[in-house]
Amino acid sequence: MPDNLDYKAADTRYDGRMPYFRCGHSGVKLPAVSLGFWHNFGSVDDFDKAHATARCAFDNGITCFDLANNYGPEYGTAEENLGRMMDLSFRPYRDELFITTKAGYDMWPGPYGEWGSRKYLMSSLDQSLRRMRLDYVDLFYSHRYDPETPLEETMQALVDIVRQGKALYVGISNYPVETLDFCFSYLKERDVPCLIYQGRYNMMDRRVEENGILDKCYEAGVGFTAFSPLNQGLLSDRYLRGIPADSRMARNHFLKKEVLTMDLVSRLQRLNDIAASRSQTLSEMALAWLLKDSTVTSVLVGASSPEQILTDIKAVNNTGFTADELYEIDKLSR
Repeated sequence: MPDNLDYKAADTRYDGRMPYFRCGHSGVKLPAVSLGFWHNFGSVDDFDKAHATARCAFDNGITCFDLANNYGPEYGTAEENLGRMMDLSFRPYRDELFITTKAGYDMWPGPYGEWGSRKYLMSSLDQSLRRMRLDYVDLFYSHRYDPETPLEETMQALVDIVRQGKALYVGISNYPVETLDFCFSYLKERDVPCLIYQGRYNMMDRRVEENGILDKCYEAGVGFTAFSPLNQGLLSDRYLRGIPADSRMARNHFLKKEVLTMDLVSRLQRLNDIAASRSQTLSEMALAWLLKDSTVTSVLVGASSPEQILTDIKAVNNTGFTADELYEIDKLSR
């Protein structure tokens, strides 16, 4: 393992290149671009490369690292690797970092290893803190709505997690719109307001627009972070000419090959032309599109290298769109 104990964060990390947006009605500001640990940070990945990617992110003003208990693969190993990175590089900068984790999806066998019970959420967070070698997280999410556990139980567990000092804030992710009024009210009435809703959102998947989730968050003073901003890589230059052998689609796991029809390739190429006319790559334009107004607080990128970090953050330099550009993007991406 290389000796990184002498790591010193770049003095230019807060030089104004990375904007920070206030998260709802709170005192927290988040970077326009946050680093997600869903892929590229597990035990199957190159640790030194992942470590270099995280350091590059922080050196360029990305202060938010987003994790979950089962990120890897293998489950838990993204958190374990963050723990190693804390000891090797980031421990002196803990108070500059906004570290989030989640629980809700399957993590261990048996009836208490997933969903939204008090037992699962609290046990999972205790495990996460040990893996990440942290005393607390800045934000803890309920990762998905549990239709069989009373919402009161899940929300009260979040309240008590904050009161125990294990998280400074709480949020929810992937919850249906019809649950939001209850969740937001329950938490606010107990002085632990929901800080963030995290949802899937990109130019090609606008369900949070269409079902009213974005509007409800904005009206309630709840921030919104967008995951999968590049639609699993479709909104990049990777698939403009077919399926690269080393791509996520080639592995046929999260992104199926049958998705890439001739019509979709044609539309992606035309979106790429719009991006080129803006002096952006397609991925830069896709990130900029999410940041074009105040409904999105931060976008989560799953960078696999320092070079990708440097490319992604260019999106913040041009987030303005003309009416004609938005019209053409709407036609091509829906």
